[in-house]
Amino acid sequence: METVTSSIHPETIVQPPELHAIGMTKHFGPLVALDDVSLHLKPGSFHALLGENGAGKSTLVKCIMGFYQPTAGALKINHKAVRIHSPRDAHKYALGMVYQHFTSVPAMSVAENLVLSRIDNTVLINWPKEMERLQDFMAASPFQVPLDTPITQLAAGQKQKLEILKQLYLNSRILILDEPTSVLTPGEADEVLGLLREQVNAGDLSVLMISHKFREVIAFADEITVLRKGRLAGQGWVKDLNVADMAEMMMGERKEPTPVTKVGIENSVPMLKVINLHANKDSGIDAVKGVDFTVQSGEIVGVAGVSGNGQRELVEVLAGQRDRTQGEILVGGTPYTATRTEMAQHRVYVLPEEPMRNACVPHMSVAENMALRTFDQPPQSQGFLLSLKAIRTMAIGLIQQFSVKTPSPETPIHNLSGGNVQRAVLARELSSNHINLLIAANPCFGLDFNAVDFIHTEIVEARNQGVAVLLVSEDLDELLKLSDRIIVISEGKFVYESDIGSADYTLIGQRMAGH
Repeated sequence: METVTSSIHPETIVQPPELHAIGMTKHFGPLVALDDVSLHLKPGSFHALLGENGAGKSTLVKCIMGFYQPTAGALKINHKAVRIHSPRDAHKYALGMVYQHFTSVPAMSVAENLVLSRIDNTVLINWPKEMERLQDFMAASPFQVPLDTPITQLAAGQKQKLEILKQLYLNSRILILDEPTSVLTPGEADEVLGLLREQVNAGDLSVLMISHKFREVIAFADEITVLRKGRLAGQGWVKDLNVADMAEMMMGERKEPTPVTKVGIENSVPMLKVINLHANKDSGIDAVKGVDFTVQSGEIVGVAGVSGNGQRELVEVLAGQRDRTQGEILVGGTPYTATRTEMAQHRVYVLPEEPMRNACVPHMSVAENMALRTFDQPPQSQGFLLSLKAIRTMAIGLIQQFSVKTPSPETPIHNLSGGNVQRAVLARELSSNHINLLIAANPCFGLDFNAVDFIHTEIVEARNQGVAVLLVSEDLDELLKLSDRIIVISEGKFVYESDIGSADYTLIGQRMAGH
């Protein structure tokens, strides 16, 4: 994009401006995250941006907000070409973004966070004058949050309201909302979106909302733009569309899963049985709400769901990283609480989401990370002493077997690429002589084609050897390719289940979107 000097002045923006994103394209090296996408946000309208995880939605809005500079394309505000260099720069054009995760400072009050958000804040603050201004603002705002309350005392719904209030306090006339209801109860979500809808109806705001939830889109949006795999998949007025239309745009035509070589398993037995399982989010809100399922030996059960619907908490309970609040877990018919001892006893292995954060010690070497499962067992352990030679020898064998590209076994694992970190974790988790249960969460997220193919092959091979596999993924193509049976999770509940051969692709998309 060429640099353009705009004649727009912030003080002249009193009504929502018209926004055109034209031919937006963004490359990250060889990866094309966004490919020639255009979007028109009309003044005083509520526009929903739909698509699966990884479809390019966040990349598009980050190009609009100046987080990224697009590889190609143009941005126009009120028909004038502009170039936005940063989110601070975006404020000049009355653009504001409300992020999926809260950005307020917990130790400060609501009033202090509002003042902190101001672009023109100074070293010295005239608090009597600021409080008078804040009280006037709050009295006229669509949301009421007590100004003197510390952030730590706010419920999730109030925190989300504050994130929106900060943008209104900055006089933003276009609000970009990134999954604004992911941390809210349905009642809170309807309240927040309903109040914003009133502001849109009054002509005071335009809203561009990233969402996966058809119910909210139908209730509050005027228009939709749908992305799929970085490209424009469809657009239209909500009043002219139904859920099936939107689901087809999001998911595409039904595709036959890519075939993988699976063998029949004789004498299959229930390996993992989950009964009425409940678990909370970090905020204390219900995340998993009474799910029941079984995974047989020699079976891959895929769990599909949009991010934030309880699958992360489900995996963390099964991996021993989160307490359940209710329910029972059995592995091999025996009660299971996911302690390290029990995982070793029942031969449960995990490929967690974000392996660098959840499965590795970043500053430790590749060899040391590969030994996290077995460092206290012979030959790597001799009494109270570790055999560094045995740890290194084991690591060299796994590096070769799983094609981990690393300068040496002593290289800190955080120096490796994402694909090679995942290969190293895969090597550690799948190198056991016998595995009963493998839990894999988004094992291929962000990896290149070769790494994805390798990991898929290893997972299917484990299944063919009689391992029970629970595969949780936001990539529906991956689930359709690998799974024997598929389950959809939405708002913490299982809402669809089918053998893969008879799965209804459109219905899966609708259930994933909460309809």
